[in-house]
Amino acid sequence: MKRADEGVGFLLRYENVAWYEDGAVRILDRRIYPVRKEYVTCRRHEEVAKAIADMVTQSGGPYLAAAMGMALAAFEAKDFGEPELTAYLEKAAYTLSHARPTTAAKMERVTEKAMDVARREIAAGHIGTALVDALQQNAIDQIEENYRKYAVIGKLLADKIPMNGTIMTQCFAETVVGTMLRECRERGNAVKVICPETRPYFQGARLTASVACDMGFDVTVISDNMPAYTMKQKKVDLFTSAADVITMDGHIINKVGTFQIALAASYWGIPYFVTGTPNQSHPDMSSVVIEERDPSLVMDAMGTKTTMEGVKGYYPAFDVTPPKLCDGVVTEKGVFPPLDLKRYFEI
Repeated sequence: MKRADEGVGFLLRYENVAWYEDGAVRILDRRIYPVRKEYVTCRRHEEVAKAIADMVTQSGGPYLAAAMGMALAAFEAKDFGEPELTAYLEKAAYTLSHARPTTAAKMERVTEKAMDVARREIAAGHIGTALVDALQQNAIDQIEENYRKYAVIGKLLADKIPMNGTIMTQCFAETVVGTMLRECRERGNAVKVICPETRPYFQGARLTASVACDMGFDVTVISDNMPAYTMKQKKVDLFTSAADVITMDGHIINKVGTFQIALAASYWGIPYFVTGTPNQSHPDMSSVVIEERDPSLVMDAMGTKTTMEGVKGYYPAFDVTPPKLCDGVVTEKGVFPPLDLKRYFEI
């Protein structure tokens, strides 16, 4: 079978995102890639949850890590009987899905699919190694389904980019970046990519730029205070980002900095298209928790302290872009106005 990750960059190959094998989940450490290519090995599902919380994997990576973490939890409980086994897996599902608060609702969908498989297998008497194998296959099936979904989104986003145009991204849009660039390559569209660095983890500089470079595209990194000026000087045609949450009333919760780039794009008349799925668990912003991370991270750049002792930091992980600054939500069902997202669920 042709895998859905064929033709994308190294970083997006399944085995380089998160992979269960022989009682461990191996996760590529995106905090240091591409400077170093190292993997974190987790031998307990709690370690997978910690890796997610500690940003070992980011963007779409935590979803595959959580699914593989469920296979690891089944391995840990391979000698358990019912109902102890089910209870153990349910606890693991909660631990994995709630590793980061802002994305808990989306992560629950991943772990609940795993629990559906687990309950079905347990009811059929398939426990031990058989259950582990079933949950690993479930993780592979989920990532395959996700990549095929985003292949459609990547094509729809590519439709918005003029031939040999220039786009600006924010943070790391994971599968969308790979599938959109793969589609552009197949069309002969030599797009140029501009990536704000996305401090403090530098996902734009290290991850998005690496994928684009790995796939043969012209890519330029800028610092996070350069987007507004660069948009005009480099004649950016389109700004795009993924989203950690898209509320049903059209608010976009994404890596902090997205809002200010959307403002600049609006000022210059540059369209902003977000990719993702509206989330019915979040009808509006009242149900969204904006995660605040260790403030010391903003006083550090890749291991080098940049501030004097006594200086304080502040690190909201996400910001909120209002619907009026977004020109469309690109989904596998089409492109929707941010104020008409209910229609997504009616198709």
